[in-house]
Amino acid sequence: MTKRISRRFFVGAGLAGLGLPAWADAPKRSLRPVLRPSGGAAKITKAAATPKAASAAALIKEANLGGRVAFAVADAKSGLMLESREGDQAQPPASVTKAVTALYALDALGPGHRFVTRLMANGPVQGGVLKGDLVLMGGGDPTLDTNVMAGLAAKLKAAGVQRVSGQFKVWGGALPSIRQIDKSQPDHVGYNPALSGISLNYNRVHFEWKRGSNGWSTVMDARSDKYRPAVSMARMRVVNRSLPVYTYTETNGQDHWTVASKALGKGGSRWLPVRQPETYAGEVFRALARAQGIKLGAPKVARSRPGGTAIVSHASPELSVILRGMLKYSNNLTAEMVGLAATTKRKGKVNSLKASASEMSRWANASLGMSKAKLVDHSGLGSDSRLTAKDMTVALVKVRKQGALRPILKKIAMRHSNGKVNKGHPIKVFAKTGTLNFVSALAGYLVAADGTEMAFTIFAADAGKRAQIKRGDREKPQGARGWNKRAKKLQQKLIERWGTLYGT
Repeated sequence: MTKRISRRFFVGAGLAGLGLPAWADAPKRSLRPVLRPSGGAAKITKAAATPKAASAAALIKEANLGGRVAFAVADAKSGLMLESREGDQAQPPASVTKAVTALYALDALGPGHRFVTRLMANGPVQGGVLKGDLVLMGGGDPTLDTNVMAGLAAKLKAAGVQRVSGQFKVWGGALPSIRQIDKSQPDHVGYNPALSGISLNYNRVHFEWKRGSNGWSTVMDARSDKYRPAVSMARMRVVNRSLPVYTYTETNGQDHWTVASKALGKGGSRWLPVRQPETYAGEVFRALARAQGIKLGAPKVARSRPGGTAIVSHASPELSVILRGMLKYSNNLTAEMVGLAATTKRKGKVNSLKASASEMSRWANASLGMSKAKLVDHSGLGSDSRLTAKDMTVALVKVRKQGALRPILKKIAMRHSNGKVNKGHPIKVFAKTGTLNFVSALAGYLVAADGTEMAFTIFAADAGKRAQIKRGDREKPQGARGWNKRAKKLQQKLIERWGTLYGT
């Protein structure tokens, strides 16, 4: 059932990044009653009568999504619930979860928090030799990349280190070690990497292949726009087969991949997930240090927090900047790392992703006015997470006055019916998108033509179709792209309905 307050009563009182489709144009005429010239109360007359807006139920039927579509929209200033449909029914929020994670991290860590990566020495530097061990100590920085590693190596040289007499170790214990975010995902998808207190290049390794006269040549590296250090801890073997495209095994602390030759074509590249974050970061740093003339031994994983003195360090951008990027690009690893860091700050220790997400759910219910938040991770990748549309909308209203979330949400492009961006569209939207196979979500703020601001949430999911997808097909299952296109179109039509009905 759709619930909506009367317009007479009201008068008295995040789709970017996906390259998806054509949304309908905004209605040409206002559906609101027209005021008399004297400025008196609104009154509908024959002359002022306007076409009726399509009902939400009609729009949902037209979208033909199946499953369940739930939404809630409220006045952003007063919190008055304007319209809802199945708003109390828990649905998978997908990456809308990241908006909750952003608020959770800001509350626990503060917008100015920086994650620090350090090179620790447990002995003195004499004659260019570090008399002791060198430890690359991760501080939970999700933005660490190969360029930063090169900068750390240059700083180490500037500190006078040419050789290390002891061992070279890597410590990632600032956050729990987690093999992958969601076990139900295919092994090879780069958006489902391992988690650790040290993360290089979003814990992804670059795989490139070329076909020559003597067969295939492959390269695994940690490339950036400036460097391309090769890595050996991730290995690839081309196998004469059609399917599966990729297989993965872990052997002696290394990532071993095979790829089907018949799936490669003439050449190409992609990012694969890393399952050994400490070894990966250590190997890359060792190569970059060698380029500076610094000799290091093979990296070893440190099992306990290192002591000693920090001789080199790097601080990440401020948390508010990191979160803006996380919401813009919907990066799963960033969401999980900042969520784990927030729980660690609140509780002192966290043992698993699920335990951390449970703590965030408790916080959301207590601090954001939610009642049914039940999250299994911080990114929304796990399809067992649940939020209700009303809970999310209530939270958006609650945090609006604080001004913490809307400035870091992405402006969502409204589109013409031909799919092109409508820069002149009268409704402006700032929101977080969320997409899984046969799951589409959008939550944030819309500003109507007259400046009326509303908070809204739309959750759509077809659990039946999602359950039928085989694990190996979850990267691009049949029918999912078309379903998500229809869901995005529905989102714009609902937004335009609300902007027209509840904007003055």
